[in-house]
Amino acid sequence: MNSECVASQGDITAEIARIAAEYRGEQPQPRLDYPPYRSSILRHPKHRLVVVDPEEIERSAPCFGHRDVDPLDADLTAGHPGEPIGERTIVTGRVVDDLGRPVAGQLIEIWQANAAGRYRHQRDRHPAPLDPNFTGAGRCLTGPDGSYRFLTIKPGPYPWRNHHNAWRPAHIHFSIFGTAFPQRLVTQMYFPNDPMFDLDPIFQSILDPAARQRLIARYDHDLTQSEYATGYRWDVVLGGSQRTPSDR
Repeated sequence: MNSECVASQGDITAEIARIAAEYRGEQPQPRLDYPPYRSSILRHPKHRLVVVDPEEIERSAPCFGHRDVDPLDADLTAGHPGEPIGERTIVTGRVVDDLGRPVAGQLIEIWQANAAGRYRHQRDRHPAPLDPNFTGAGRCLTGPDGSYRFLTIKPGPYPWRNHHNAWRPAHIHFSIFGTAFPQRLVTQMYFPNDPMFDLDPIFQSILDPAARQRLIARYDHDLTQSEYATGYRWDVVLGGSQRTPSDR
C-alpha cells in the first residue's frame, strides 16, 4: 500500500461518525456502498436487482458435502495430535424463524481465525503463528428445537488492509443454509465488549445500532464449564424485523 494514499484510523473513524450522524430510520442490513469500507466502493451493486424464479436457477436443496455431517464436526478442538492453543469456547444458540419457531435440520458451517488471529488459508499472510492442531472450520445440523452447539477456540483479532493500522474485532463466520440456496444466510458473530467495534467499518456498515447488537453473542456463565471452557450464547433469526443481519 502507498502510505501517502492510505487513510488513517482517524480518517475512517471520522467517516463512520459522519455517516452515523446522518442516519435516519431503520437499516437492519449492512449498507452495501459504505465508503469507510473501502472495497465496497468498487464492488457494491450499481444496477437494479433482477427478479428470477428460484426454480430456474436451482433444481435441488443444498448438499451437505461428500459425507454425512458427523457430531464430531462441531468440535473444532478435536481430530489433531495435540490440543489447540487458546481459550476453549462453547458457542451455542438456536435458529428460529420470524415468529420464533425453531428451524430444525439446518446445516450450519463456521470458520474463523485461530487464537493468534490467523486463518488456515494460503491467502492469509498475517505474520502470526499457525496452530497445527487447529483448522478453524466446523459444521453441525440444528436439532428439533433449532439448537446448535460448537466447541472451538476463541479467535484473535487480526489486521487487514482497509486503511493504515486497521484491525478486525474477534469474530466467527456463520453460514446457515435454508431449504433452498437463496435462503442462505452468511454472517458474523462477535464477542461482547470488544474495543474495536467503534473502529471497524464492516461492523459499523450496519447503521442500525439495535441490528448491530444482534450480531454480538452474550457470555453465559451457566454454559461455561469449570476449568475447561467459557460459554457464549447467540441466537439466529431468519426473516422478519428482528432478523440477523447478513455479512454484506
